[in-house]
Amino acid sequence: MSPPRPPPSLSRSTLLKMGVRIAGVIALGTLFSYLHLLHAVRTEDLARLERHVSERSQREQILFLLAQDNHVVIKKALQERILALEKEDVQARFDQLFTPRPDGTVRSRLEGFDGTKMPGVVVNRGRQLDDGLRRRILAAHEVLSWYGPALHTRFTNTYVVLAEGVIILYWPERPNWCQDVGGELSLLGLSANSPQNNPTRQTIWSGIYSDQGTRKWMVSIATPLDMNGRYVATFGHDVLLEELMTRTINDHLPGAYNMIFRDDGELIAHPQITQENSTGVYNILRDAGQNGDLIIPEEQRYHLRRLFERVRDREPDRAVVELPEFSEYLGVARLQGPGWNFVTVLPESVVSQPAVRAARTVLVLGILSLLVELIIMSWVLKQQITRPLLAFTRAADRVAAGDFHVELDTSREDELGQLARAFRVMADKVQHREEALLQANESLEQRVEERTRELKEVHRQLVQTARRAGMAEIATNVLHNVGNVLTSVYASAQLARERMGRMRLEHVSRVASMLEEHQGDLCTFLTQDERGQHVTPFLSKLGQNLQEDRKELLSLLDDVGRYTEHIGDIVKVQQNYARTPRVHDEPVHLDALVEDALRINTDGLTRYQVKVERDMIPLPPLMTDKHKVLMILVNLISNAAYALEPVPVDERRLTVRMERTPTQRIRIEVRDNGMGIDSELSTRIFQYGFTTRKDGHGFGLHSSALAAQELGGSLTAHSEGSGLGATFTLELPYLLAEEAS
Repeated sequence: MSPPRPPPSLSRSTLLKMGVRIAGVIALGTLFSYLHLLHAVRTEDLARLERHVSERSQREQILFLLAQDNHVVIKKALQERILALEKEDVQARFDQLFTPRPDGTVRSRLEGFDGTKMPGVVVNRGRQLDDGLRRRILAAHEVLSWYGPALHTRFTNTYVVLAEGVIILYWPERPNWCQDVGGELSLLGLSANSPQNNPTRQTIWSGIYSDQGTRKWMVSIATPLDMNGRYVATFGHDVLLEELMTRTINDHLPGAYNMIFRDDGELIAHPQITQENSTGVYNILRDAGQNGDLIIPEEQRYHLRRLFERVRDREPDRAVVELPEFSEYLGVARLQGPGWNFVTVLPESVVSQPAVRAARTVLVLGILSLLVELIIMSWVLKQQITRPLLAFTRAADRVAAGDFHVELDTSREDELGQLARAFRVMADKVQHREEALLQANESLEQRVEERTRELKEVHRQLVQTARRAGMAEIATNVLHNVGNVLTSVYASAQLARERMGRMRLEHVSRVASMLEEHQGDLCTFLTQDERGQHVTPFLSKLGQNLQEDRKELLSLLDDVGRYTEHIGDIVKVQQNYARTPRVHDEPVHLDALVEDALRINTDGLTRYQVKVERDMIPLPPLMTDKHKVLMILVNLISNAAYALEPVPVDERRLTVRMERTPTQRIRIEVRDNGMGIDSELSTRIFQYGFTTRKDGHGFGLHSSALAAQELGGSLTAHSEGSGLGATFTLELPYLLAEEAS
C-alpha cells in the first residue's frame, strides 16, 4: 500500500502560479523584443544593402566611365591629327615606319620597333595605300603613341581600326602581336560600328569573351569616328575583368554574395558558376544545366531565372527588392557604361539572425531572473506565510482534540496577526460552548431515557396493530392464491375424467382378455389366411394407442398431485406471513417453472384460444423459492389470458421471454396484446385488493409484488395505454446453485 500523498503546499502552488505568469510575461516580452529587433535589424540591413550596392556600383563603374571619357579625348585628338596631316606629304615618314611584307601586308618595320613602347600597325593583305589612308594611319599611330602608354595603367590595350581594314594596336603584354598575326584580319569592330549597326554613333560595349592567347576574360569598348559624313575609324580598349570578377565574388557583405549579369541574361560573375574551363559565357535564360566542366543543378538554374526576372521587372528607382519564394533580399545597381546589373543577394536568415540572437539572450536572462525571483520568493513565503500557517494548523488540531490552550503570534500587525487574534477569541468561545454542551447533554440523557420508554410502548402497540392488519391481508391473499390453483386443478381433473370416459377402459380390458384366450387361433389365422395380414397392423395400432392413452392419463394424474402440493405450500407461505419469515431457497430450473405455470393456466389459455410464444435462453439451476416464483408466474399468465378476451381470436398473443441482464439479474417478461392498462390505473395495479375482473373472481397483483420483493427482486408493469397491450417484468437475483453451495 502506497504511503498517503502529502497535502499540497500553499507556498508551492503560489510559486507555481506566479512562475507561470512571470514565464508568460517573459515569453511575450521575448516575442515582442524579437519582433521589434527584427524590424529594426531588417530596416538597418536593407538600408546597408542599398548603400552597399550603390557604393560598389560607383566604384566598379569608374573604369568603364574612364574608358568612355578617354574615348572622348582620343576621338577629338584623332580627328584633329587627321585634319592637321591633310596638307603634309607623309610618304617619307610612312616609309620610314612601315614596310610591305612578302605576305602582301604592310606592317611596322622591325628595325627599331619596340612593341612595349610604341604601337604596331597591320594593313590587311591587298589594301591599296593612297595618301589619305597613309595620313590616317600616321595620325592614328601618333595618337596611340601619345595616349597608349598613359592609358596602359588602366587598360590592357588601346587600338584604332580604320575603315579600310587597318589596325593600329598598343599592347605591351603582347608586343609582337602585330608582327605575328596573319594577313587576313577579322575586324569585327568595323561591322559593329558601321552606320547601319550603330546609327546613333555612340560608344558600345561588347559581351565578355576569353582572349585566345592569355585565356583571360575581358570586354571591349569601341567608339566610331565619322568625318564629313563618312565612317573613318573605330577606336577602343580591351578591359580585363579578372579583378572585377574577383572583387565581386570575394568582397561582399557578411552572409551575402554578389553577382553581375547583362540585360540579355549573360552571366558575368557568380560565386558558384565560374567561367574557368567553360566553352562560352553562361546565359541564364538560354543555356542548359552545364557550363564546360561545371554541371548546374536545375534548382540553381530556376533560382537564377527567378532572380533575373525579379531584377528585370522591378521598378527602375528601386534599389532593394524581395524574392519571397527563396526568402532573399536583392540589392540592385546599374554599372554605367556597359549597363550591367550588379546584384547583392542577402538571405532573410542573415537579416533575422541578430534578432534571434538578441531574443535568445533576452530569453536566457529572463529565465535566470525568474529562477532568482522564485528562490527569493520561496524563502519569503516560507518565512512569512508557510510557518505561520503551520502554526495555525497545529493549533486547530489541538482545539479539535479538546485542548483549547493554544499559543499563536498575536504581535504581528498584518493579516496573519489579525487571524491569530481572531483564532484565540474563537478558541475561547468554543471552550465555553463545549462546557455548556456538556451540561446540556447531562439533562438531555435523562429526557432521552424517558422518551425511549414511551416510544417502546408506542412501538409495541403499533406492532400489534400492524400484525392484525397483516393477518387480514394474508387471509385474503391465501384465498386468492388457493382459488387460482384450485381452478387449475379442477380443469385438470375434468380433462382427466373426459379422457377416461372416451377410452372406456373396461372395454379395452375385455378385448385384451379375449385376445389372450384366442391367441393360438389368432396366430394361425394371421399366418395362414390372407386377410390376417391386414389385421396385424390394426392390432399394432390399437396397442400403440392404448399405451399412449395410458401415458397421457398418468401425466394428468401427476399434474393433479403436483398442483395439490403447490396448494399446500402456498397456504403455508401465507400462514407464515403472520409469523417469523422463513427462507426456503432450493435449486430451481426457471424454464421448467415457466412451463408449469403455463400448464396450470391451460384451461384459461385454451378457453380464450391464446397463442403462446416462448423466447427463453437456457439457464443453469438458480437458488430461489420455487413456490413463490410459481405463484407470481401463474398470476401473471392468468391476468394476461383474461386481458386478451376483447382481442379478435386470430390476433391473441401471449409472449414469455426470459434473459439475463447486464447487471447479473434474471428478467422474465410476460407480454400480451390485450386491453392494456389505462394511465390512471398504472399507479394502482399493485395496491392491496385492486383487480379489474368482474364478479369477484379476479386476482390482484399486490401479493405477487410482495413475493417478488421477498425474493430480492422486483415486479413492474408497462403499457402504452388502453388497447395497446401490457408487459409485466419480473427480475430475480442471479444466484447459481453451485455458487450458493
